[in-house]
Amino acid sequence: MKQSISYIISLTIAAVPSSAFVPTNPLTSSIAKQPIILASKYDNLNNGSNKKKTSTLIQMSDTVVDDTITVSSDSVSELLGRPARPGRPLKVAIAGGGVGGLTTALCMLKKGFDVTVYEKTAAFARFGGPIQFASNALSVLKEIDENLFERVMDKFTFTGTRACGIKDGLRADGSFRMTNDSLDYLWNPDAPADWFVKFPLKECADLYGLPYTGVIDRPDLQEILIDECKKLKPNFIKNGNGCTGYVSKGKGQGVTVNLEDGSTAEADILVGSDGIWSSVRAQMYGEEIKKTSKNGKKQGCTYSGYTVFAGETVLKTDDYYETGYKVYIGPKRYFVTSDVGDGRIQWYAFFALPPGTKKAPSGWGGSERDSQADPEENLVDYIKSLHQGWSDEVMTVLDATPPESVEQRDLYDRAPELLRSWADGNVVCIGDAVHPMMPNLGQGGCQAIEDAYVLSETLELTKSTEKLEGALQDFYKKRIVRVTIVQFLSRLASDLIINAFDTPWSPHDDLGKSWKSYLTFFWKPLLQYAIFPAQFAYLYSYHPTGSMGDLPATLEAKWKKQHEEDAEEAFVRVSEDGQSVAAPSFFKIAETVMAAKP
Repeated sequence: MKQSISYIISLTIAAVPSSAFVPTNPLTSSIAKQPIILASKYDNLNNGSNKKKTSTLIQMSDTVVDDTITVSSDSVSELLGRPARPGRPLKVAIAGGGVGGLTTALCMLKKGFDVTVYEKTAAFARFGGPIQFASNALSVLKEIDENLFERVMDKFTFTGTRACGIKDGLRADGSFRMTNDSLDYLWNPDAPADWFVKFPLKECADLYGLPYTGVIDRPDLQEILIDECKKLKPNFIKNGNGCTGYVSKGKGQGVTVNLEDGSTAEADILVGSDGIWSSVRAQMYGEEIKKTSKNGKKQGCTYSGYTVFAGETVLKTDDYYETGYKVYIGPKRYFVTSDVGDGRIQWYAFFALPPGTKKAPSGWGGSERDSQADPEENLVDYIKSLHQGWSDEVMTVLDATPPESVEQRDLYDRAPELLRSWADGNVVCIGDAVHPMMPNLGQGGCQAIEDAYVLSETLELTKSTEKLEGALQDFYKKRIVRVTIVQFLSRLASDLIINAFDTPWSPHDDLGKSWKSYLTFFWKPLLQYAIFPAQFAYLYSYHPTGSMGDLPATLEAKWKKQHEEDAEEAFVRVSEDGQSVAAPSFFKIAETVMAAKP
């Protein structure tokens, strides 16, 4: 199954006709003919080369084509070219140079579009922790560009090839042992109950013949995307001058992009890929950036109810090579660890706390340690205090973490935009600007990459500027069903773990005796044999490459040896030199990395 349910549904939408659109006017009955005026809206566009392009501009006045069809005097249409199709390249402006924006840029540049990214940072710097790419996103990356996929694989750490799942945060014995997730402990008091249920990541990837889920450091991904884009257009990105707004000028007439320094830029379309606090979105939906409205929403977002702390350490546990990521569950909280390569374990601690309960700096918000309520507080000790009675496995990871590296972020969420399009005239939003995801399924970046691919494919079929507004609406219709389902699953995962899950009931101890404990216990077989297989099978069902045959296994075998060598080097280094503070931020997005402007 090469396409997701949402994509299949989208194919039922009427295809854009190749002939020029002519609006109707039943009040006019005369017939006349207008001359075609040849011109070029953008004189100096190039399609990956230095050759000057010309194009056909069709200027039409109030002219009746037949007794029911007229053409507005304001209508302007230019033919959009492809290598085998006459016309000029589509001119695209992209707001934001994050993962979604850079992937969109590369995908469109490869199709011959003239793309410019407007990024508010004065210069890119290496920042941020690992980002997860599930099998569906890896399929899209390979379909976009083979070289891009190979370079990502060179920097990738597979997690989905190993044991991943939910562990009992109270009963895990502290030795990081590998046990099964069966129900043996019900009748055998000596049977281990460390693992509650494991995720079928590898099995679902194998179902479609796809590469396995894993992580890549955000700085490495960013450098790869920028480098690949520069091969096609060296000056594709404009730093230090982000998008603040736009003027969509009507059918076939493009958009004016307003920039931070007061200047403007012209394009056929504007893609808003500028994150959850998007300026493009703010104008499209009449919101104020980061402002809380009367209904309590912050630029259309509601506080999810959860805050998350994050940290990173180099630590060789007994299960380091056998596990990918683990979710330790317990009362009112959960703790996640993941192998992120080079001997590193990244962890996240989720708590149900009010918004603004700030203990640690927030890379996303740009706050520093000395701006917190108690700058001298040992954050590792604070997080340990919230896990009293939990497994020594959690405490071991926390004890190995430098306290100064801990960061925090309040999690905000948006409901799916089922009643409002993501497009406004010649402007469209993608990624976190319209569908931010809770992090539990690791699909935020994956869905932004799918957006980039589907949008580029849709625009490639658009033959004139007059058709662009309709094409952007078609893109929204193609994506809204799948994105809504993934948003729902991501939010449901958070709500269930914190509000409906607890330490599972066992007949051999008193650790789980609440009604939630009994519910969690009875959920186990349903989760293991129905819900999780169906969930991951759906997530991976969008894979434009189709099956990759033996390639996933080949990639894993190549990675496995290198992964062990790199990890062992890191373990030796830490044993000799001690732990060091990790990258500047796990949460930092591009807008908060401000280099000094020249």
